[in-house]
Amino acid sequence: MNVFLTGGTGFIGSHVINTLLDRGHSVLALKRSSKSYPRVPLAREPNWIVRPLDQLDSNLLRDIDVLLHLAAHSANYPYDTLDNCLKWNLNAPLLLFKAAYEANISKYLVAGSCFEYGLAAQNYDFIPASAPLLPVHTYPTSKAAASVSFIQWAYERKVSMSLLRIFQVYGPGEEPTRFWPTLIRAGDSGKDFPMTLGEQVRDFIFVQDLATRLVDEAEQLYEQEQSIKIQNLGSGKPKTLRSFAQEIWDDLDTSAQLKFGEISYRPDEIMRYVPHLLPLYLTK
Repeated sequence: MNVFLTGGTGFIGSHVINTLLDRGHSVLALKRSSKSYPRVPLAREPNWIVRPLDQLDSNLLRDIDVLLHLAAHSANYPYDTLDNCLKWNLNAPLLLFKAAYEANISKYLVAGSCFEYGLAAQNYDFIPASAPLLPVHTYPTSKAAASVSFIQWAYERKVSMSLLRIFQVYGPGEEPTRFWPTLIRAGDSGKDFPMTLGEQVRDFIFVQDLATRLVDEAEQLYEQEQSIKIQNLGSGKPKTLRSFAQEIWDDLDTSAQLKFGEISYRPDEIMRYVPHLLPLYLTK
């Protein structure tokens, strides 16, 4: 399978490249700058294209079987402006898809975000793929707008698309300011770790497990007839933030302590954010 992948130097993309190459697939990957480096070491290099997302033409994408779009702009807080998020998460990918379609690519796998559901999560114990999209920040708003637009684009052109909304992913290569890396650094340095009471319920998926799932999906997309699907991706094992932190902390074998309750919940904290994993087929 010949795969074109965006976001190849990113947290998730780096792991996906390793998984694709390990399975014997050919990978053409995009990076914005020659100074961009993968978040984790690669067993071997894919073929790289160095240019912005919105400056690809169809001649660069000949003989590609599956386009795997993982690139995301401003995915971590504090988010960029809505204008910039829409430019890079919606408008630029649509230009890429246009070039891909002109190159006769008919299979598209797109990574979405669980935070597209936003306030709608409060209405579900397990959020279905059909839930309303009610995001409350700029990045998830742009991803929600992109989801609706990409599905409509695929439906009009009668191409296959799997839109996969990813829940709480963690692991090597993650943005240093996020919860898991911060927790690891504190434990390794022997410092107590202040946090909320940790009653939030989430679905945490390890990044290498997620990469396996994404490549599985790409392989299935390559083999199947035309279809459009939306699906949530998670571990299927929800747990509280407190229990997640405690499990990681215990593995660190540190004398420092987790300080539960020393940090207040955010004013807009959604206490349960857990996916239903059943796919939603719009065409099949």
